[in-house]
Formats: sequence, structure tokens, C-alpha cells
Amino acid sequence: KYWTVAPDGKPTEVSGALMVPTGSAAQCSGSRPLVLYAHGTTTASNYNIADISDTTNPANTESAMIAAVFAAQGYIVVAPNFEGYDISNLGYHPYVDAAVNADDMMDALTAARSALPNTFTPNTTDSGQVYVTGYSEGGYVAMATVKAMQAAGDTVTASAPASGPYALEAFGDSIFFGQVDIGSTVFAPLVTTSYQKAYGNVYQQTSDVYSSTYASGIDTLLPSATPLSQLFQSGKLPEAALFDSTTPVTGNTQLDQLLAVPTSPPYSAEQAALFDAGFGSPSLVNNTYRTAYAADALTNPDQAEMTLLNGGALTSSDVALAAQPAVGLRQDFKLNDMRNGGWAPKEPMLMCGGDQDPTVFFQVNTGVMAAEWTPLVSAGLVQVLDLSGTPSGAFAPLQSAFQSTYAAMVAASGASTAIQSYHATEAPFCMVAARDFFAQVP
Repeated sequence: KYWTVAPDGKPTEVSGALMVPTGSAAQCSGSRPLVLYAHGTTTASNYNIADISDTTNPANTESAMIAAVFAAQGYIVVAPNFEGYDISNLGYHPYVDAAVNADDMMDALTAARSALPNTFTPNTTDSGQVYVTGYSEGGYVAMATVKAMQAAGDTVTASAPASGPYALEAFGDSIFFGQVDIGSTVFAPLVTTSYQKAYGNVYQQTSDVYSSTYASGIDTLLPSATPLSQLFQSGKLPEAALFDSTTPVTGNTQLDQLLAVPTSPPYSAEQAALFDAGFGSPSLVNNTYRTAYAADALTNPDQAEMTLLNGGALTSSDVALAAQPAVGLRQDFKLNDMRNGGWAPKEPMLMCGGDQDPTVFFQVNTGVMAAEWTPLVSAGLVQVLDLSGTPSGAFAPLQSAFQSTYAAMVAASGASTAIQSYHATEAPFCMVAARDFFAQVP
């Protein structure tokens, strides 16, 4: 348990895991490197990554993976549960709030270093090497933490953010233009509540954004002690219908085309089917708000998203953020976008993901950051691993293993079912890639 700072500037108590390697092997004692790990999106308010022995805890699978991949291989692991989870009484989670998330991670690191000499294995000590990683939301948090630690002058030996929504503004614009990702009906209330609490500019009332079916109570819905499946069944959230299948007609041809339900062409049949699943009735987001957001995204464009939308290839000269977004949510996306401030990592970084990811789109997130940091990619300081790419280089065995695993899933359950699990299937492969990458960094 440790203290961190809530978005309102007040101290708040949270919890996390400290995993310390033990045993007779040389790499299990003495001076050891430390992995600072950020977990992925969860709606479970009782998420406790330290509760590794309780198989009923929703964090158990992720906890066991980081224990096996990192702690059992000689890394001291520090993994916060984050504000809004486990013992936290904040009442919501500061979702993709870069400053707050990074503070939480850094405070967890400070607390863990204070606790380490008092564990049952005091001969395992901190070497001073710090590796930062995380997956999905945790990939975003990992990158935000590297940015913050770098600004503070703290040591980051290397980092490996994976499948994170780094380019938030471009990603948000792509979704409002109709490229609806899997999980969007969960991500939407998490992010609007987070930013409304932090900045107060998303809405005057929840019905400004959400349809009358779902607006009441949505700002206090997540995280929840109720399983997500029950929230769907009870009508608290739609399972997939982010937008109304009766799309708005404004008279602006370009805008109306972007607001329409996606078709093939211009998308492939597979893409159109994926995006179409995000339209239905009743929908989560109302048409008035969607229209206002999309119109702002056209008037005040994110250069990277517009390049991708028009079929262009990203370069370092066309990834600029919108100059003056007018809609509050877009302003908040810009503020928390990892391009904001023009920073770049100074130590080795691996960005892992999969180009076919239907939950956190690879090109509009990892691809945008790779374009932003083109000189660093060319120099090898930043590496990009596409698990769905042609196997090559040091990570070829992992790419082949992932592709074989996914092919088996498709064969067993069909492509439309397998794609639902693509994002989760990437996680252990990116985790192992991170460990292998860290082992190569002095």
C-alpha cells in the first residue's frame, strides 16, 4: 500500500504488487534489475495484481504471467493496481490520464524500493536498472511513465510499451469516423469520466454525449464490482453498439460519408464487418455528439489520422496534432497524446503489437509514434515489432509462434470469433518480447 496523488491534487491511497525473485540460482538473489509494469484495461473494481494465489481474482491471469515472465527470471517486479481499483476509494479510474498514471507508477516504484529491504528475502537488492513495460492501457501508461521519468531526470534503462493507444487524438478521430474498435463501449465511459473529473470539459450532463438509454449513471458505472457480462445483460451498457445505425445526415458530403456505416469498398470485407458491429440501436453515443466531434475532426484535423484515412503512408512530416481542437474530448485527447510536447525516448524502446489488432489499432498508434520518431527508428534506438508481420530478425520465433497460435484459433472457431481474442492473444508474446529485449540492453 502506498500514497499517490489524485487528479484533484489530493493524496489518495492505492495498492500494488512487489514480486521478488528467490532461490539458489545466481540470478535470483543479490543485485537485481527492476521491472515497472502497468496492467491493461479492466472494469473490475476489485482488480488486485498482488493477489496471485486467488484464481477468482480478475487480475490472476495477468499477475501469473508477469510473475512467470519477469519475477521467475530474476527481475524484481513492481506493478501498481492504479487509482480506482482494489483498496482505492477514488470511485473512478483516471483512464489514459498521462500525468496521473505516470505519477502512480513512479510513486509505486518509490514505495517498492522503500519496502524491498523489509521483505522475506532482504538479500535480493535493487541494482538501479529500471525497465518499464505494460500492455494495452498499460502500454500507454508505460510510455507516459518513461516520458515523465525522463523529464524528472530519473533512470530508465529501457522500455517496452505494447499495444497501447499512444496517439489518442488520431485514434479517437478514427473511431468517430466510423472505424469502431472492439471494446469501444467500455473504453468510452472510462475515458469520458476520467477526463470530466480531470478537466471538466467533456459535458455539462452525461446526456450531452450519451443516448437517453444509457446516460443515467454512466459516469459512476466503471470500474464496477459487477462483472462486465452482467452489465451488458442488465442493459447498463451495449455490448458493441457505440454509434447509432441510423447515422446523421448533415448535408456536408464529406462529413456524411464519414458518419455513414462503413462499407466495402473502401474497406475490405473483413474491416467493414468489424466496424459495422459498432453500429446498432440503441447506441451508447448520441448522434448529436458524434456529429459535433467528427465535424471538429474535419475542421481541425489530426494530420496523422487524415493521412491514414486518405490511404497515405505515414512520415515524420505528416503526424502533427490538431492545431486548435474545439470539442472538449478532442482537447483532452491532444493533451494526453504521446506526441504532445515533442518528446522522444533517450533510452532503448521496443514497441510491440500486431497489425491486425481490432482493439487498439496498430497503424494509428504504434505506426504514428514510429513515424514521429523516424530518426530514432532508423538509428535502432526505437524498435517496432509487428507480431503479424513477416518473421525476421531476433523476434522471428515469437512472430512465428504468435501467427501459428492465431491460425489455430481461426481454424478452431472461425475468423469472426478468433478476431475477438486477437488483442488478448498478443499479450504474452509481447511480454516475452519485452523480457528478451531487456536482456539485450546493458
